[in-house]
Amino acid sequence: MAYQKLNGSDRISEWKLKDLMCDIGRRIWLKGFCAGNEGNHSYRLSEDRILCTPTGISKGQLKPDDLCVVDLEGKQVSGKRARTSEILMHLFIYKNRPDVRAVIHSHPPHATAFAVSGLELPTCIHPEAEVFLGRVPMAKYVTPGDTRLGETLAPFVKDANTVLLGNHGAVCFDKDLESAYYKLEIVDAYARILLLAKQLGYVQTLSPVEMNELLALKSKFGMTDARVTPDGKIHGLTCGSDFLARVGGEVATKGRMCVGGGTGPVESKQPSAMEKAVEALTPENYGEQDIEQLVQVITDQIMATAQ
Repeated sequence: MAYQKLNGSDRISEWKLKDLMCDIGRRIWLKGFCAGNEGNHSYRLSEDRILCTPTGISKGQLKPDDLCVVDLEGKQVSGKRARTSEILMHLFIYKNRPDVRAVIHSHPPHATAFAVSGLELPTCIHPEAEVFLGRVPMAKYVTPGDTRLGETLAPFVKDANTVLLGNHGAVCFDKDLESAYYKLEIVDAYARILLLAKQLGYVQTLSPVEMNELLALKSKFGMTDARVTPDGKIHGLTCGSDFLARVGGEVATKGRMCVGGGTGPVESKQPSAMEKAVEALTPENYGEQDIEQLVQVITDQIMATAQ
C-alpha cells in the first residue's frame, strides 16, 4: 500500500488520504461553500502525481473510489470518474509552489460576494485574517475550466495563500488539506464580518503601530508574509481599500450618522398631526413628495388666513 507524507514526518496511507479528501468535501458542502456539483480540491501525492476530485458530483457525496489521479499536465492516469475540469488551475499552483501540497477551490458565498463585486478584501482590520490569510488579492475573471485560469494567479501565487477569483469564487492552498480548508473557512468568515460591519456603517481599522506588532508576532510564529522581508522589516503596508471608501461614503445615508468616535442612529423626524391627516386623505398613487407639497400648500393657506 502506498504511503504519503501529510504533515512533516507523519505518513498516511493513500486510502486514508482519500478518506480525508472525502471528509473535506463533506465539510465544504455542509458549510454551504459549494452548491450542486461546484468546487474541487486536490492533494500532491508525489512530484508528478496529483489526487483530485472528479467532475459532476456533489462534494458532500464523495467516496474514496470516486477520486482521480492526474499527472502534472492534467492527463488522468487513474480513476473511474473524469477528473475536475479545473485541475489546470491546481497544477499551475503546484508547479509554482513546491511547498504546497493541497489546493481547495470553492464558492464560499460571503467571499464570493466580494469577488463578484470586484472588491478586494481590505487589510488592517481583523487580527486572525492578517495572521492566517495576509493580503487576499483578486485575480481577473476567466471562464471556469479555461487554460488561462491558472495564469491569472501568476502575479499572486508566490506571495499569497488565498486568492479571490473575479466573478467566480476563491482558491486556498497550503502544506496540507486541513490547513487549506481552514483558510477557506477563515476567508468566508472574514468577508461575512466585513459585510455585517458595513451594515453598522463603520469599520474601525488597526493603526500602523498595531499592524507592525501583529506582523512581527506572525513572523515570530514562523509564518511568512509578503509584507515582511527576510530580515524582519515591514514594507508595502497599505490599509486603504475600495471597500472602506464605500463604507465611509455611505455613513448617514443608511439610517446612521457620524457621532464621536463612531456612528449612531440618525434622529428621525416624527410626522405632525397635519401630515398624518393629509397622508390619510390623499390618493394611493401620491408619493411622499406630493404629500409634502400638499402639506406646505395647506400650511401656507392657514398662515395667510391667520394674518
